[in-house]
Amino acid sequence: MLIYSMSASVDGFIADREGTFDWGVPSEELFRFHLARVRGLGGYLLGRRLYETMLVWETDPAPRDDEAGAAFADLWRALPKVVFSRTLDSVQGNARLAEGSVAEEVAAALGATDKDVEIGGAGLAGQAFELGLVDELRMFRHPVVVGGGTPFLPPVTEDVSLDLIETRTFGSRVVYERYRRINDDPG
Repeated sequence: MLIYSMSASVDGFIADREGTFDWGVPSEELFRFHLARVRGLGGYLLGRRLYETMLVWETDPAPRDDEAGAAFADLWRALPKVVFSRTLDSVQGNARLAEGSVAEEVAAALGATDKDVEIGGAGLAGQAFELGLVDELRMFRHPVVVGGGTPFLPPVTEDVSLDLIETRTFGSRVVYERYRRINDDPG
């Protein structure tokens, strides 16, 4: 299953007008939830900006200062990653640059594991969503309105039916929403 999971503001943005998302820093409880979630993944496809944001978990010893940070760093380092970029010549750690189309790389990632694969970065995930490749959306809705920025999803030309299959509210007032795409194709 291909999953798109990101934090978002109440008004649906993953980054604000200045490109920042410091309002999305997870509480300890939410971080542990992310740790368990990532533990169940068999791969990750990500765009350049998200790759560069997450590179700290590959290269910086500071996040390893506590047990949860060290556990997440170990998981992230071991997770096979495919990075989509038009500007990078190389990537670090257990990552490789994408060589195929989004559809080809998604198929390859899903074929390489019996676990779920996650896709991240609004542009890349938006492409996969438009192609009908994303099976689930998992949004961590933070209690803030940012008024603009990078949207969680791109505009669509047709309605996409979803089934809400799980919600959870964390002590930090972040609301987790998990949606499964409904296949409206009768064939």
